[in-house]
Amino acid sequence: MIPDIWLQQARERLTGKILQTPLTYDHQFQTYIKWENQQRTGSFKLRGAFNKILTLQPWERERGLVAASAGNHGQGVALAGGMFGLPVTVFAPENTVPAKLEAMRTLGAEIHLVPGDYGAAERAGQAYAAGSGSTWISPYNDGQVIAGQGTLALEILDQLQAFPAASLEQPITWIVPVGGGGLLAGIACALFGDGRHDPVQHRLVAVQSEASPFFYEIYQRNTQEGVQEMPSLADGLAGPVETGSLTIPILRRYTSDFVLVSEADIEQAIVYAWQKYSQKIEGSAATSLAGVLSNKVSARPALAVISGGNIQPEVHQAIVTRLARA
Repeated sequence: MIPDIWLQQARERLTGKILQTPLTYDHQFQTYIKWENQQRTGSFKLRGAFNKILTLQPWERERGLVAASAGNHGQGVALAGGMFGLPVTVFAPENTVPAKLEAMRTLGAEIHLVPGDYGAAERAGQAYAAGSGSTWISPYNDGQVIAGQGTLALEILDQLQAFPAASLEQPITWIVPVGGGGLLAGIACALFGDGRHDPVQHRLVAVQSEASPFFYEIYQRNTQEGVQEMPSLADGLAGPVETGSLTIPILRRYTSDFVLVSEADIEQAIVYAWQKYSQKIEGSAATSLAGVLSNKVSARPALAVISGGNIQPEVHQAIVTRLARA
């Protein structure tokens, strides 16, 4: 577990640097929805990247920052690094969403495209950091990154107090998208660290796409060997998990269930968010809402974390148009 003091310090560091994003309640599906797609850079990833960089020693910053990213983590590192005038290098899979690549470049990052999946980009980034002496900023396998992500849960717990007390009498099932597990690990530490909350009050359900179930297989079989990765709208959740990641034992201990959703489920969630709330969400973020709409997570009340909104505009438009016609 991440020390409670790290979470509180992360919250203090990030005050004034990140946005408090809205929490709404969907009466039809009895689900709270946390719109982190409205965060700066359009993703929760800013929380962890910013917190990590703020904890670095001056000499660590001066070496320059290196990250691997499918787009959102890289934007967070680039934005935070830019505030200190630091050089930022991001290794990204060659099939990274163009809009995310452009956003990272706009924020000042130098991009290296790597053939293959996210795992290949991560290995290339780690090798470059080791060879150049630059400071590696993991998107999930780092205690301060996890602490930064955990501030999202602290924020939600505060926001829940504004809802009628009667709506909070039943246990809430938090549905969280999982790639490397940094977000869910941070939420778990915020909910259950130092005995703050009874698991009866809050339960965690992880969700991932059927097309790239690496962490799902770790959770179910304790190995990701043999996983076949297919193209997915949930690009931010794709790829293997670093061996020995801090997130693995945290998820195994505190996750009540782990479900997979289909690409069709993800598309339906993207359209629902747009048609009902006028919110543009990316495939990775849509997995949590897909778990609700498909009833693969049936417990209510639920809380769906919408982790980001950086979807390629033409892809979003095509999905909305096609499903609206259907």
